[in-house]
Amino acid sequence: MSGGELAALIAAGALALLVLVLAIPLLKLGKLLDETTATVKEINDNLPPLLAGLGETVDQTNKQLAKIDVITDNVADMSNNIQSLVAVFSASVGSPLMKLAGYLKSFSSLTGNKKKK
Repeated sequence: MSGGELAALIAAGALALLVLVLAIPLLKLGKLLDETTATVKEINDNLPPLLAGLGETVDQTNKQLAKIDVITDNVADMSNNIQSLVAVFSASVGSPLMKLAGYLKSFSSLTGNKKKK
């Protein structure tokens, strides 16, 4: 065996060792890809029922929001009615009370019930 043949034999052994060292991460990567594929398949199998349930939840929420919208409209109408009622009450009772207070003040001035300083 000459020096060149020995060098070629060493280079071939080093190349085989390099292939073995690189094969281990490639095998681990293959396992990772298999697990990823299984996970994606499981997600694809479980996603449609989940989305159907989510759609039903959104529909129920929209129904409840519609009911709350009606309640909000009724409260707004009630608030307007109370405001109108207060305005009518103030106009019908407030004005005569002010007149009565004015008459009582005038009457007390006429009768001489003045406070002394």
